[in-house]
Amino acid sequence: MIAIFSHLFDPLTLAAMLGGIGLVTLFQNGAGASARAIAALRPLLGADPLRDRDAARAAMLKIDQVAQLRGLACTDRVKTANPFLAEAARKLANCDRTEAFALWAAQAVADRAERHGAVHKVWLSIADAAPALGMAGTIIGLVGMFAAMDDPAALGPSMALALLTTFYGVVIANLIAAPIAARLADLSGRELAWQCEAADRMLAIARRENAPLRRASMREVA
Repeated sequence: MIAIFSHLFDPLTLAAMLGGIGLVTLFQNGAGASARAIAALRPLLGADPLRDRDAARAAMLKIDQVAQLRGLACTDRVKTANPFLAEAARKLANCDRTEAFALWAAQAVADRAERHGAVHKVWLSIADAAPALGMAGTIIGLVGMFAAMDDPAALGPSMALALLTTFYGVVIANLIAAPIAARLADLSGRELAWQCEAADRMLAIARRENAPLRRASMREVA
């Protein structure tokens, strides 16, 4: 069994497959998205959207309390480790119009969704490219095998190339790239859900706190 598995690892063939997949992915998605897709591997296992959601809800309670006691200008004093929530609190504190904060929140969530979608697309591109390049390697191996029919010693390497490229393509696509893409899509959906919830909650706070000012300005105009 060990001997069989040892034959499944061919560094040169694997390097050629990975290089081809990398080039195809780079051409399809660009360097920036490809780099972000690699960087997304770091939080792949450690990310916990439920924990982040609960922490965001706890922070929102504090922001709401601060807004009621001290006003919107003090909401950025609530400390949070999440960059999105910290930026939202800062925008809320420095924003003098509710509509401006609503516009920022909608754009920020849309931009994050776009970045997440680009990363997801990269891993889907890898999942699509791997079997295609594996099939190309299989064809090359078969051509080499048929071209060397008069030399039995040359049949083995060509057949090995044909089978290994198919094997690598299937493994990379179905056991690596596709599961990563699915996991990232799930994390993205749950992360964006609590971020939209937090943005909506902050928008409601801004409208509540700005309502007296709006009524006062309307009375002055009248």
